[in-house]
Amino acid sequence: MNAGTKWLAWALGAVLFQGCAGSRAVVPSETRSETNMTKHVKGPFDVKVKPMAPDAEPLAYPVGRMSIDKKYHGELEGTGSGQMLATMDENASGGYVALERVTGTLQGRKGSFVIQHSGLMARGVPTLVITVVPDSGTDELKGLTGTMMIHIDAQGKHTYEFDYALAETP
Repeated sequence: MNAGTKWLAWALGAVLFQGCAGSRAVVPSETRSETNMTKHVKGPFDVKVKPMAPDAEPLAYPVGRMSIDKKYHGELEGTGSGQMLATMDENASGGYVALERVTGTLQGRKGSFVIQHSGLMARGVPTLVITVVPDSGTDELKGLTGTMMIHIDAQGKHTYEFDYALAETP
């Protein structure tokens, strides 16, 4: 790994885990079931982010690609795996997108679902939206909608807050 790649990996980690922590998204009303009450769960999670092989051709504005492996604990008990694309410049501006499949048990219901991460950093000011991909729920999680928020404390401990609803499926 050359110095530029190391810097990018560090910067991407900062964007993903420090800069965007605490940002929150709102579930648009059209993605929620009006007949089901939104529920709120929270708990800790462990995460490993590993750089993946770079693209064959170098880009003028470097884009890093990484794998994501998580273990969720608490009322959401399971694993998450996915991929992330991210970039950041020397002004602390950048962005990342990721897709993550979460498999496990959510308050006693088993299944899997996909969440989409979309994070931006504008000169050090973060925004982050993590949303359940519509119709991605399986098994007992069919019809799942929701948003997730990530918190990171001063010691680097990660926790999540997940607001969700389970709609009636046709």
